[in-house]
Amino acid sequence: MRWKKPVIAAAALAMMSAAACGGGGGSTSIPTGSPSEGGAAGKAIDMTSVDGPAPAIPGATKGGTLYTMYDLGLPTMDPTDSYYVHSTAILSSYVVRSLTQYVYRDGDAVLIPDLATSWKSNKDYTKWTFTLRPGIKFENGDPVTNDDWLYGIERSFDRDTFTLGPSYSNDYFKDGDTYKGPYASNKKYTGVTFDGNKMTIQMSRPFPDMAYWGSFPAMSPIPPGDASNPATYKNHPLSTGPYKFGKFDPGVSLQLVRNDQWDPNTDPGRHAYPDEIDMTFTDNLATIDQTVITDTGKGQQTLSMQNLAAADYPTAVQKGQDRLVTGTTSCVYYWGPDYRKITDKKVRQAIGWAYPYIAAWKANGEIVNVTRIPSTTILPPGLPGRVVYDPLGNKGKVTDTAKAKQILKSAGKLGYELKFLYIRGDDQSEAVKEQIVKSLTKAGFKASPVAVGVNQYYTVLADPDADINVRSTGWCSDWPTGLSWFEPVFRTVPGGLAGSNYTFFSEKDVDQRITQVEKLPLAKQPHAWGELDKYIMTKYYPMIIVGVAGDVFMHGSKVGGMQNDPILAMPTFKDIYIKQ
Repeated sequence: MRWKKPVIAAAALAMMSAAACGGGGGSTSIPTGSPSEGGAAGKAIDMTSVDGPAPAIPGATKGGTLYTMYDLGLPTMDPTDSYYVHSTAILSSYVVRSLTQYVYRDGDAVLIPDLATSWKSNKDYTKWTFTLRPGIKFENGDPVTNDDWLYGIERSFDRDTFTLGPSYSNDYFKDGDTYKGPYASNKKYTGVTFDGNKMTIQMSRPFPDMAYWGSFPAMSPIPPGDASNPATYKNHPLSTGPYKFGKFDPGVSLQLVRNDQWDPNTDPGRHAYPDEIDMTFTDNLATIDQTVITDTGKGQQTLSMQNLAAADYPTAVQKGQDRLVTGTTSCVYYWGPDYRKITDKKVRQAIGWAYPYIAAWKANGEIVNVTRIPSTTILPPGLPGRVVYDPLGNKGKVTDTAKAKQILKSAGKLGYELKFLYIRGDDQSEAVKEQIVKSLTKAGFKASPVAVGVNQYYTVLADPDADINVRSTGWCSDWPTGLSWFEPVFRTVPGGLAGSNYTFFSEKDVDQRITQVEKLPLAKQPHAWGELDKYIMTKYYPMIIVGVAGDVFMHGSKVGGMQNDPILAMPTFKDIYIKQ
């Protein structure tokens, strides 16, 4: 799956999500426990962090109002429909408590318990049992019950009502392909059973990453019936976290105020330092940058959820380098030759040498090595098990049109036509297109860019029959494991796009290797995914990696505790405080 915040500029379209290093360093770690210990693949699951309160942040102070600015509205705040990175970060950090949660330690993301105090699976990861935390209340004082847990999970199957929401319950849970949720099916879901405070979920196939899916807002308790009517619940989900909705103007602003029913002694991850959080979502980038750079008035208590513009970055470094927060993300951009059409590996390698990496990044307004970072692997930096290798030998950034032309000539393919999309009327997309055309032409290709309107881009990109043979796109994993990459991006699926296989890649040996890795003990999976990464790119070279997205946020001088969230590429809201 992928996040739903689209980046449509330049020739690379990706869904912004995250998994990366915070503060310019660090990595995303993964848990080492066996299934019986509640593990799901590396250090990243810390089962010792069971009870609250969350360890205090040195120097943090309580009180004050935190202001945030962003240029993308909130279409819905229903937990079941939450899949945009900003809405997910806000809900998970402040409002909605799920089975599991992330905390941030020295730039690493670590999965810890939330409303589940422990969990375990059977040997083949087809049955997961969670021990539910007692004594939790909604903001109205009602206790969280097993019925609320069941209803929350039932809602997560409904792709008609919650069209923006993630589909992991449909993909992995028992009867996920037939159960349509409580509204359409009008019956109880039978894949979840309870024994006191133990909740067991049956899978339809192995799901070793269930503990990660458990961190999503969709995996939270939701009261049945009218109390969670989708028409109204999206504007005021009942809080189990430290804050609840105050004033909410969808798409414009959100005020969060303290929830007096939240008990910090039950929460090992959230700090809840500010008294109030005021968020706006209609600010343009120039206004956001100006506010945090000048650092006056409310700007001192403001953070940006948006990357700095390249033009503003030098000024930001000069005036407030200590207020910059940087980090890579899990978003890997690539040029995807259609594997059904461009069948010669040499042609794909020639594209890799011809692509104008740095020129295209600059044309797209990227800050090289900050918001666009060279990479040569499928898996992003920081993901456990990643193997560092260079299939072309170009360091992920070197363009050599002479070498590309030589490869094309040796394959007898000089003049090979490449058809790719760009967005008509978008200055950055047009500028990137010009750089690509110039470089491809010099390398001996026939470059045929195809113009589409911004509202057509997604439709044409996802059309298996579109008259193009290269798709410019990307992938951002929803959690830090290889399964969240290879299953959707490289598994053979009907038509190629039933997952997110935008290259239409299909090789039986790769399908077999994916299945084999999914069945390995969790502690062995990271290394195996890294080796599969190298195997695919070395043997087949099905895509041209054109960089990893990076973050560069800025905050006011009175904002403390802010890092880069290595899962969502958002600020680490749980840790932020206002200096008094």
